[in-house]
Amino acid sequence: QVPLAESGGGSVQAGGSLRLSCSASVYIYRSACLRWFRQAPGKGREAVATIYSNSGVTTYAASVKGRFTISQDNAKNTVYLQMNNLQPEDTAKYYCAADSRPLGYCPPPDEMDTWGQGTLVTVSS
Repeated sequence: QVPLAESGGGSVQAGGSLRLSCSASVYIYRSACLRWFRQAPGKGREAVATIYSNSGVTTYAASVKGRFTISQDNAKNTVYLQMNNLQPEDTAKYYCAADSRPLGYCPPPDEMDTWGQGTLVTVSS
């Protein structure tokens, strides 16, 4: 089984919504946290949302706070990213990431060792 697999990307007009899914293997789902990242063409990678697996606590980048919601479904080993009021600047490839090591804590974004292949989101004005 692929450790992480994203789906749900697509093309929408500004103001629209999409829900991304990240299906995780049982092993990876036990990671202390799962994150959604995005990378726009010609730009660096940005961590947009984090969910801490045991507590369910969530954090967001300022650029998406109030518009994006990260959630988890433990029965399905799946993490979601609900994206509302999408804007052209949200256009990017979106990735989910976790850590396979039994760290007991959520590592910094740049230290996460397991990544999905990404799903493309395009928002037109």
